[in-house]
Amino acid sequence: MTQVLPFKIPKTSTDTLIIQEDRGLKFYDTLHQHEEIQVSFIVSGEGSVIVGDTITNYRINDILVFGSQVPHVLKSISSSEESYMISLFFTKESFGSGFFELSEFNDLFTFFDSLSYGVRVLSEKEELRELFFTIKKKKHRLDRFVIFLQILKFFSLAKTETISSSITRKNYTDYEGKRMADVFQFVMEKFYSDISLQEVSDLANMTPNAFCRYFKQRTNKTFFQFLTEVRITHSCRILSKEPDVSIAQASYSSGFKNVSNFNRKFKRIKGITPSQFRKNLYDIRVLND
Repeated sequence: MTQVLPFKIPKTSTDTLIIQEDRGLKFYDTLHQHEEIQVSFIVSGEGSVIVGDTITNYRINDILVFGSQVPHVLKSISSSEESYMISLFFTKESFGSGFFELSEFNDLFTFFDSLSYGVRVLSEKEELRELFFTIKKKKHRLDRFVIFLQILKFFSLAKTETISSSITRKNYTDYEGKRMADVFQFVMEKFYSDISLQEVSDLANMTPNAFCRYFKQRTNKTFFQFLTEVRITHSCRILSKEPDVSIAQASYSSGFKNVSNFNRKFKRIKGITPSQFRKNLYDIRVLND
């Protein structure tokens, strides 16, 4: 797929709720935005998700929700495992103007307000999983709509966390969207190597000073803050998935030149040291066994 943000979700003039399945070695991994609210259930696969000014990991059984015109990207890790995602797309006006303002949806007002930040659903996941598999099998629109309402009901009950720390809803032009998408794509593919400011500025066809201002205005952080967060996110995946890999190895594999700098940056971003992060994961696994 060669589209960049912004783009349209394929639909007919009569579609109100779009149900889409994405299957393959990777998802659509270019920064993009669209008018529709996106609700995605990760059936299989894992990787990184960028929402606004934040990068974090996604994994199997995650349920992610992105608000209208919120820039986001799902970057699958290199693997032979299939990435499979079921997504629902709709707008606040899909079912008629004022539909979601009905008093019956009062319990969802806070949930909808949080979508500008991107949301991860933390509870009610088993029930929601079954509903996602059921809704994709239904052919009749009324059946789909009934199940959609059930999904919304569980959203009103579920615990959630916001992904991004600031509202980043922007209507990018095609050119600006491609520029940001190219930068994000480059970083996601090259974060483990040395990346100079001149190199990424050339990619954006800007001077280094102009690029620094441009990037900070659109992400609320410097380019190197973003690069560091990408590297730390990758290191978290290594530390959680590969217990035999040392902290030093995780550091070098994530693009850091020395362990002390890695430890310092990790604690600043995560609030704990890499060794504490790994110990916490071990303690959680022991409790679950």
